[in-house]
Amino acid sequence: MDFGFILASAFGEIFTPTTAAYALAALGLAVHFGYSGLLNFGQAGFMAVGAYGFAISTLTFGVPFFVGLLIAVVCSAIFALLLGIPTLRLRADYLAIVTIAAAEIVRYIVTTNQLTDVTGSADGLAAFEIGFYAMNPFPEGSYLGMNNRDFFIRVVAWSVVIICCLLVWLLMRSPWGRVLKGIREDENAVRSLGKNVYSYKMQALIIGGVLGALAGMVFTLPRGSVQPANYGTELTFFLYTCLLLGGLGTVLGPVVGAMIFWVVLSLTQGILYGLIESGAVTWLNTVQAGQLRYILVGIALMLLMIYRPQGVFGNKKELAFA
Repeated sequence: MDFGFILASAFGEIFTPTTAAYALAALGLAVHFGYSGLLNFGQAGFMAVGAYGFAISTLTFGVPFFVGLLIAVVCSAIFALLLGIPTLRLRADYLAIVTIAAAEIVRYIVTTNQLTDVTGSADGLAAFEIGFYAMNPFPEGSYLGMNNRDFFIRVVAWSVVIICCLLVWLLMRSPWGRVLKGIREDENAVRSLGKNVYSYKMQALIIGGVLGALAGMVFTLPRGSVQPANYGTELTFFLYTCLLLGGLGTVLGPVVGAMIFWVVLSLTQGILYGLIESGAVTWLNTVQAGQLRYILVGIALMLLMIYRPQGVFGNKKELAFA
C-alpha cells in the first residue's frame, strides 16, 4: 500500500472544484442556520435549481454563459420566496419540513419522463459547459500538473468562493448582519425594537439560496453534466457536516470544513482500498468500503460534537441558540 500516493490524493482534494462547491453551499447554510437560525434541510434543492436553471437555459434557449448564470440566480431567489412565504412566520421546524420536502420535489420533477426533452429525466443533461470553457484565457499546456481546462475551473471556482466569503463577511459586520444575529438569538426581542423579522429572514433565505445555486453550477461545470441523483437528501447532510466541522457562525468555517470533509473522505477511502488490494483485509470489498468510509466520517463527527462542538473556527457562544 502506497501511503505517499494515498496522502497526496487526499490532500489533492483541498482545492478541487467539488470542494469549492461544497464550501459555497455550506457558506449558504452558514447564512441560513449559523447567522439567522433558519433550519434549512433543502440546500441540495437550491443547488439543483441553480444547476438545472443554468443547464436548461443554455441548452434549450441557447443563452450566453452570463445570462444563464443570471437565470440560475433568479430561479434560486424565486425558489426561496416560494419556500419562505408560507413558512417564515411559523416556527423554525416548519421551514425544515418544507425545505427537505421541496428539495425532493425538485429532484423528482426533473426525473419525470414527460420532461425528458427539457431536463433529461434520470439521464440528466450534458454539454452545457462549452460557453464557459470558451472564456478560458489559459492556452493549452500544463499548469501545476493540470491541463488548462482543469486549471481554469479551479481558478474560477475558488475565486467565486473568495468573493462570496468577502461579501458574507461584510454583510455580517454591517447593521443588517447584526440584526440577523439578533434574530437568531431572540427574534421577539428584535421584533420589539421595530424590525421586520419576516423581511430579514426572507432576505437571508434568498442570499443563502443564491450561494447554493452558485455551488450547484460550480459542482456541475467540471463534470460537464448535471445528474439528479447527485442532489439527494444526503448532500444537504454532508453540507451540514462541513458547516459543523468549521463552525456555525463563521465565514471561513464552512470553507475549511469542506476541505477537511473531502480530505478525510478521500483518506479513509484510500486506506480502505489499499488494505483490500494488499490482502490485509479480506472480509470487505470495495463497494462495502465506500459505505464504511461514511460511517467512519460519521463517527469522527460525533467525536467532534462531543469534544469540540463549536467546530474549528467557532466559539461556544455561537452554540447558545442551537
